[in-house]
Amino acid sequence: MSSSSASISRRTVIAGGLVSAAALTLAACGSKTGLTEKNGVTTISIGATPKPHVEILQWVQDNLTEGTGIKLDIVSINDYQTPNTSLNDGSLAANFFQTPNFLAQQNKDKGYSLVSIANVHIEPMGIYTSKGYKDVQEIQDGGTIILNNDPANTARGLKLLAAAGLIELDKSAELPSDTDVTSNPKNLKFKTVDGAQVYRSMPDGEAAIINGNYAIDAKLNPKEDSLFLEKGGKDSEYPNQLVVRKDDKDNEHLKKLAKLLNDEKLRDYITKTWPNEAVIPAF
Repeated sequence: MSSSSASISRRTVIAGGLVSAAALTLAACGSKTGLTEKNGVTTISIGATPKPHVEILQWVQDNLTEGTGIKLDIVSINDYQTPNTSLNDGSLAANFFQTPNFLAQQNKDKGYSLVSIANVHIEPMGIYTSKGYKDVQEIQDGGTIILNNDPANTARGLKLLAAAGLIELDKSAELPSDTDVTSNPKNLKFKTVDGAQVYRSMPDGEAAIINGNYAIDAKLNPKEDSLFLEKGGKDSEYPNQLVVRKDDKDNEHLKKLAKLLNDEKLRDYITKTWPNEAVIPAF
Protein backbone atom coordinates (compact mmCIF):
# COMPACT_ATOMS: atom_id res chain seq x y z
CA MET A 1 0.00 0.00 0.00
CA SER A 2 1.03 3.59 -0.40
CA SER A 3 1.49 5.70 2.71
CA SER A 4 -1.76 7.50 1.95
CA SER A 5 -3.66 4.25 2.38
CA ALA A 6 -1.70 3.02 5.40
CA SER A 7 -3.49 0.79 7.85
CA ILE A 8 -2.08 1.00 11.37
CA SER A 9 -3.06 -0.87 14.49
CA ARG A 10 -1.36 -0.59 17.85
CA ARG A 11 -1.27 -3.12 20.63
CA THR A 12 0.72 -3.83 23.76
CA VAL A 13 0.66 -7.21 25.44
CA ILE A 14 0.09 -6.93 29.18
CA ALA A 15 -0.75 -10.09 31.15
CA GLY A 16 -2.15 -11.64 28.00
CA GLY A 17 -4.48 -8.72 27.29
CA LEU A 18 -4.62 -5.94 24.72
CA VAL A 19 -4.56 -2.24 25.52
CA SER A 20 -7.03 -0.20 23.49
CA ALA A 21 -5.74 1.74 20.50
CA ALA A 22 -7.23 4.96 21.90
CA ALA A 23 -5.39 4.59 25.20
CA LEU A 24 -2.13 3.87 23.45
CA THR A 25 -2.57 6.82 21.11
CA LEU A 26 -3.03 9.14 24.10
CA ALA A 27 0.03 7.65 25.78
CA ALA A 28 2.09 8.12 22.65
CA CYS A 29 1.26 11.83 22.60
CA GLY A 30 3.39 12.29 25.70
CA SER A 31 6.46 10.62 24.24
CA LYS A 32 8.85 11.98 21.64
CA THR A 33 11.08 8.92 21.57
CA GLY A 34 8.69 5.98 21.49
CA LEU A 35 10.14 4.88 24.85
CA THR A 36 8.17 5.02 28.10
CA GLU A 37 9.21 3.83 31.56
CA LYS A 38 6.97 2.66 34.39
CA ASN A 39 7.80 0.64 37.49
CA GLY A 40 11.26 -0.16 36.20
CA VAL A 41 10.07 -1.51 32.86
CA THR A 42 10.68 0.36 29.60
CA THR A 43 8.11 -0.02 26.85
CA ILE A 44 9.52 0.15 23.34
CA SER A 45 7.08 1.28 20.67
CA ILE A 46 8.09 -0.56 17.50
CA GLY A 47 6.48 -0.47 14.06
CA ALA A 48 6.47 -3.53 11.84
CA THR A 49 4.73 -5.00 8.82
CA PRO A 50 2.32 -7.82 9.72
CA LYS A 51 3.95 -10.93 8.25
CA PRO A 52 6.34 -12.11 9.46
CA HIS A 53 7.63 -9.11 11.39
CA VAL A 54 4.75 -8.63 13.84
CA GLU A 55 4.61 -12.40 14.36
CA ILE A 56 8.32 -12.49 15.21
CA LEU A 57 8.03 -9.54 17.59
CA GLN A 58 4.98 -11.08 19.27
CA TRP A 59 6.91 -14.30 19.83
CA VAL A 60 9.82 -12.34 21.31
CA GLN A 61 7.41 -10.44 23.58
CA ASP A 62 5.76 -13.65 24.75
CA ASN A 63 8.88 -15.76 25.18
CA LEU A 64 12.01 -13.66 25.68
CA THR A 65 11.27 -10.33 27.37
CA GLU A 66 10.45 -11.56 30.89
CA GLY A 67 13.05 -10.30 33.35
CA THR A 68 14.79 -8.05 30.81
CA GLY A 69 13.21 -4.78 31.92
CA ILE A 70 11.65 -4.16 28.50
CA LYS A 71 8.34 -4.92 26.84
CA LEU A 72 7.08 -4.22 23.35
CA ASP A 73 4.32 -1.97 22.09
CA ILE A 74 3.90 -3.52 18.65
CA VAL A 75 2.43 -1.28 15.96
CA SER A 76 1.29 -3.19 12.87
CA ILE A 77 1.69 -1.10 9.70
CA ASN A 78 0.66 -2.20 6.21
CA ASP A 79 2.94 -0.02 4.09
CA TYR A 80 6.63 0.73 3.55
CA GLN A 81 6.60 4.50 4.23
CA THR A 82 4.85 5.02 7.57
CA PRO A 83 7.33 3.01 9.69
CA ASN A 84 10.22 5.33 8.85
CA THR A 85 8.11 8.50 9.01
CA SER A 86 6.91 7.53 12.48
CA LEU A 87 10.40 6.56 13.63
CA ASN A 88 11.84 9.81 12.35
CA ASP A 89 9.22 11.95 14.13
CA GLY A 90 9.56 10.12 17.45
CA SER A 91 6.23 8.29 17.41
CA LEU A 92 8.19 5.03 17.37
CA ALA A 93 11.46 4.04 19.04
CA ALA A 94 12.30 1.45 16.38
CA ASN A 95 10.97 -0.33 13.34
CA PHE A 96 11.40 -3.77 11.87
CA PHE A 97 10.48 -4.25 8.22
CA GLN A 98 13.25 -3.07 5.90
CA THR A 99 16.44 -4.16 4.18
CA PRO A 100 19.73 -2.21 3.90
CA ASN A 101 19.13 -1.02 0.33
CA PHE A 102 15.68 0.33 1.22
CA LEU A 103 17.00 2.03 4.35
CA ALA A 104 19.82 3.69 2.40
CA GLN A 105 17.35 4.93 -0.22
CA GLN A 106 15.01 6.33 2.44
CA ASN A 107 17.83 8.11 4.29
CA LYS A 108 18.98 9.67 1.03
CA ASP A 109 15.56 10.61 -0.35
CA LYS A 110 13.88 11.69 2.89
CA GLY A 111 16.83 13.11 4.81
CA TYR A 112 16.41 10.64 7.67
CA SER A 113 19.23 9.65 10.00
CA LEU A 114 18.24 6.07 10.73
CA VAL A 115 20.56 3.12 11.36
CA SER A 116 20.37 -0.63 11.75
CA ILE A 117 21.40 -2.23 15.04
CA ALA A 118 20.61 -5.88 14.20
CA ASN A 119 20.11 -8.18 11.23
CA VAL A 120 17.22 -10.50 12.02
CA HIS A 121 15.98 -12.53 9.07
CA ILE A 122 15.84 -12.81 5.30
CA GLU A 123 12.71 -13.12 3.16
CA PRO A 124 13.91 -14.27 -0.26
CA MET A 125 12.36 -12.38 -3.16
CA GLY A 126 11.08 -14.70 -5.86
CA ILE A 127 9.91 -14.82 -9.46
CA TYR A 128 6.35 -16.18 -9.54
CA THR A 129 3.85 -16.82 -12.33
CA SER A 130 0.19 -17.68 -12.73
CA LYS A 131 0.81 -19.16 -16.19
CA GLY A 132 1.78 -22.64 -15.05
CA TYR A 133 5.42 -22.34 -16.12
CA LYS A 134 8.02 -24.51 -14.40
CA ASP A 135 11.14 -22.64 -15.55
CA VAL A 136 11.98 -18.98 -16.05
CA GLN A 137 12.97 -19.65 -19.65
CA GLU A 138 9.32 -20.50 -20.43
CA ILE A 139 8.45 -16.82 -19.96
CA GLN A 140 7.26 -15.63 -23.36
CA ASP A 141 9.05 -13.11 -25.57
CA GLY A 142 7.64 -9.62 -25.18
CA GLY A 143 5.99 -10.54 -21.89
CA THR A 144 5.44 -8.14 -19.02
CA ILE A 145 7.13 -8.56 -15.65
CA ILE A 146 5.39 -7.00 -12.63
CA LEU A 147 7.72 -5.33 -10.13
CA ASN A 148 7.44 -3.48 -6.82
CA ASN A 149 7.41 0.26 -7.58
CA ASP A 150 9.68 1.65 -4.88
CA PRO A 151 13.16 2.22 -6.36
CA ALA A 152 15.02 -0.05 -3.93
CA ASN A 153 12.74 -3.01 -4.57
CA THR A 154 12.55 -2.32 -8.31
CA ALA A 155 16.35 -2.54 -8.35
CA ARG A 156 16.31 -5.71 -6.27
CA GLY A 157 13.77 -7.28 -8.63
CA LEU A 158 15.80 -6.40 -11.71
CA LYS A 159 18.89 -7.91 -10.09
CA LEU A 160 16.90 -11.09 -9.49
CA LEU A 161 15.90 -11.21 -13.16
CA ALA A 162 19.56 -10.78 -14.05
CA ALA A 163 20.56 -13.58 -11.68
CA ALA A 164 17.96 -15.78 -13.39
CA GLY A 165 19.58 -15.08 -16.76
CA LEU A 166 16.65 -13.18 -18.27
CA ILE A 167 18.35 -9.78 -18.56
CA GLU A 168 21.71 -8.09 -18.04
CA LEU A 169 22.24 -4.84 -16.15
CA ASP A 170 24.77 -2.04 -16.24
CA LYS A 171 27.13 -3.12 -13.46
CA SER A 172 27.95 0.48 -12.59
CA ALA A 173 24.34 1.25 -11.63
CA GLU A 174 24.02 1.32 -7.83
CA LEU A 175 20.22 1.31 -7.93
CA PRO A 176 19.35 -0.08 -11.37
CA SER A 177 16.10 0.79 -13.11
CA ASP A 178 14.76 -0.42 -16.45
CA THR A 179 16.96 2.17 -18.17
CA ASP A 180 20.00 0.23 -16.93
CA VAL A 181 19.03 -2.98 -18.73
CA THR A 182 21.84 -3.63 -21.22
CA SER A 183 20.63 -6.95 -22.62
CA ASN A 184 17.04 -8.18 -22.90
CA PRO A 185 16.90 -11.18 -25.25
CA LYS A 186 13.20 -11.82 -24.63
CA ASN A 187 12.28 -8.13 -25.05
CA LEU A 188 10.59 -8.18 -21.69
CA LYS A 189 8.50 -5.23 -20.59
CA PHE A 190 8.41 -3.98 -17.01
CA LYS A 191 5.40 -2.72 -15.07
CA THR A 192 5.70 -1.39 -11.52
CA VAL A 193 2.90 -1.36 -8.96
CA ASP A 194 2.68 -0.85 -5.22
CA GLY A 195 4.36 -3.73 -3.39
CA ALA A 196 1.13 -4.90 -1.78
CA GLN A 197 -0.49 -5.15 -5.23
CA VAL A 198 2.21 -7.19 -7.00
CA TYR A 199 0.65 -10.57 -6.24
CA ARG A 200 -2.82 -9.41 -7.26
CA SER A 201 -1.34 -8.00 -10.49
CA MET A 202 0.48 -11.22 -11.38
CA PRO A 203 -2.17 -12.36 -13.93
CA ASP A 204 -1.56 -9.11 -15.85
CA GLY A 205 1.93 -10.25 -16.79
CA GLU A 206 4.05 -13.27 -17.59
CA ALA A 207 5.55 -13.19 -14.11
CA ALA A 208 5.80 -11.10 -10.97
CA ILE A 209 8.68 -10.37 -8.61
CA ILE A 210 7.20 -10.72 -5.12
CA ASN A 211 8.79 -9.68 -1.84
CA GLY A 212 8.93 -12.42 0.77
CA ASN A 213 6.47 -10.85 3.21
CA TYR A 214 3.86 -10.45 0.48
CA ALA A 215 4.49 -14.03 -0.66
CA ILE A 216 3.74 -15.16 2.89
CA ASP A 217 0.55 -13.07 2.91
CA ALA A 218 -0.48 -14.74 -0.36
CA LYS A 219 0.22 -18.18 1.14
CA LEU A 220 2.88 -18.93 -1.46
CA ASN A 221 5.57 -21.51 -0.76
CA PRO A 222 8.81 -19.91 -1.99
CA LYS A 223 10.67 -23.20 -2.42
CA GLU A 224 7.86 -24.88 -4.36
CA ASP A 225 5.96 -22.05 -6.05
CA SER A 226 8.71 -19.76 -7.31
CA LEU A 227 10.40 -20.09 -10.69
CA PHE A 228 13.56 -18.57 -9.24
CA LEU A 229 14.44 -17.55 -5.70
CA GLU A 230 17.06 -15.30 -4.14
CA LYS A 231 19.78 -17.00 -2.18
CA GLY A 232 19.42 -16.70 1.58
CA GLY A 233 21.95 -17.07 4.37
CA LYS A 234 24.13 -14.71 6.39
CA ASP A 235 25.79 -13.34 3.25
CA SER A 236 22.51 -12.08 1.77
CA GLU A 237 22.43 -8.42 0.74
CA TYR A 238 18.89 -8.13 2.05
CA PRO A 239 18.52 -8.97 5.75
CA ASN A 240 15.49 -7.48 7.47
CA GLN A 241 16.82 -5.20 10.17
CA LEU A 242 15.97 -3.62 13.50
CA VAL A 243 16.25 0.12 12.76
CA VAL A 244 16.47 3.06 15.18
CA ARG A 245 17.33 6.74 15.07
CA LYS A 246 21.10 7.28 14.86
CA ASP A 247 21.08 9.22 18.13
CA ASP A 248 19.53 6.19 19.87
CA LYS A 249 21.82 3.48 18.52
CA ASP A 250 23.54 3.06 21.91
CA ASN A 251 20.35 3.18 23.97
CA GLU A 252 20.55 0.33 26.49
CA HIS A 253 16.90 -0.72 26.06
CA LEU A 254 17.12 -0.86 22.27
CA LYS A 255 20.37 -2.81 22.54
CA LYS A 256 18.55 -5.33 24.75
CA LEU A 257 15.91 -5.73 22.05
CA ALA A 258 18.62 -6.18 19.40
CA LYS A 259 20.13 -8.96 21.50
CA LEU A 260 16.75 -10.70 21.86
CA LEU A 261 16.26 -10.52 18.09
CA ASN A 262 19.51 -12.46 17.67
CA ASP A 263 18.72 -15.05 20.34
CA GLU A 264 19.22 -18.73 19.48
CA LYS A 265 15.70 -19.50 20.68
CA LEU A 266 14.38 -17.09 18.06
CA ARG A 267 16.48 -18.83 15.41
CA ASP A 268 14.80 -22.11 16.33
CA TYR A 269 11.36 -20.50 16.23
CA ILE A 270 11.97 -19.08 12.75
CA THR A 271 13.30 -22.32 11.25
CA LYS A 272 10.45 -24.37 12.73
CA THR A 273 7.71 -21.88 11.83
CA TRP A 274 8.85 -21.37 8.23
CA PRO A 275 10.41 -24.69 7.10
CA ASN A 276 9.70 -23.70 3.48
CA GLU A 277 12.41 -21.02 3.85
CA ALA A 278 9.99 -18.14 3.36
CA VAL A 279 11.82 -16.69 6.37
CA ILE A 280 15.48 -17.51 7.10
CA PRO A 281 17.51 -16.40 10.14
CA ALA A 282 20.16 -13.80 9.28
CA PHE A 283 22.27 -14.22 12.41
